[in-house]
Amino acid sequence: MSGNGPDGVGTLPAGAVDVPGAPRSCRGRLVERARLEWRLTDGGDPAALAQEFLAAHGLVLDDLGRPAAHDPDGVCGAALYVSAAAGAHAAGGPTGPPTPVPALPDLVVVVHAHAGGSVARPAGDRPTAGGWWLGDWRDSWTAREHADAVEAVRAAIGRGDVYQVNLVGHADAPYTGDPLPALARLAALPGARYGGTLAGLGWAVGCASPETLIALEGGRLVTRPIKGTRPATDVGRRELLASSKERAEHVMIVDLERNDLARVARTGSVRVDELFAVRRWCDLWQAESTVSAAPADGLGLAALLRAVCPGGSVTGAPKLAALAEIAALEPVGRGAGMGALGWVAPGRIDLGLTIRTAAADAQRLHLWAGGGITWGSDPGAEVAEAAAKAAPIRALLAAG
Repeated sequence: MSGNGPDGVGTLPAGAVDVPGAPRSCRGRLVERARLEWRLTDGGDPAALAQEFLAAHGLVLDDLGRPAAHDPDGVCGAALYVSAAAGAHAAGGPTGPPTPVPALPDLVVVVHAHAGGSVARPAGDRPTAGGWWLGDWRDSWTAREHADAVEAVRAAIGRGDVYQVNLVGHADAPYTGDPLPALARLAALPGARYGGTLAGLGWAVGCASPETLIALEGGRLVTRPIKGTRPATDVGRRELLASSKERAEHVMIVDLERNDLARVARTGSVRVDELFAVRRWCDLWQAESTVSAAPADGLGLAALLRAVCPGGSVTGAPKLAALAEIAALEPVGRGAGMGALGWVAPGRIDLGLTIRTAAADAQRLHLWAGGGITWGSDPGAEVAEAAAKAAPIRALLAAG
């Protein structure tokens, strides 16, 4: 575990803060004040470590329902990244196979304060030094192996072990040049509500996620699970709205998210504000719902992270049983995918689920994509859906 200041934290060039969820009015004048990086091998509870580190640096998040004011001259807030493996560990579930990106920590907390003036321009605006080249993608499983895993989940559903499991595949590709400009441009993809980057010593993450894992909005906790996908055509939209399979899969995850929030909510305050709304991400229609709740008295960040991580839409139901299936079936760890990335501060939480997310280490780019499997899933269609989700990101990264 490391807790280091702003000096020497990254070999990749740094620019202005571009973390998803960071206040837009502050991004151009934020400077890093302190950093915590943690890996599973360090031991301990990542949720508790995050809350304790934030408190030690002036960001007290031990009662999320408490009103808070933004200090325009002091500490602004913190970037927070939690890997899917760290979330599973905090939830008491299996963490899955080893990550394909060991340089990437499982927990990153970066505290930012306001500088007197503006700082360097965003990474995505820099020219790429030395040119950009991205090699061929190498998948961690074949289409046949992916389809076989879908059948294995269907068999587990048939036995009554689980109701739904989200299966995720991984691919990597060699590169030369600076990966940050390519990763930063993922934020421009249509529907990338959580577009942005986070970087450290020998690693970087770029996100184009449309999905809210957890936010604090108007004094309420909000999650917006996404489940159900079709091509973004008129026919695709009609098919998604008419699909009993997609609706059943979606409602199951909405119920799971309701239960997750109920663990940390004021009694009777959980509600579904919107159900099965169809929204667009790149060239795909996706179904999204909104679930909200009032935080329980004295709810702290650590308890909230334990309740919602890893996200139900990328695990399945029941969550712990789904995590066991994931650990048994997926060939490599989820790395930067299917975790949480965003911004936290007193009175402000905005964490996206790291779907549509890529990561770089010193030699390769990494990408994850998948989908939810139910009894009604068709293996070939599930393989095609995962490829469709990855395609826009692959194309943009190749363009550099």
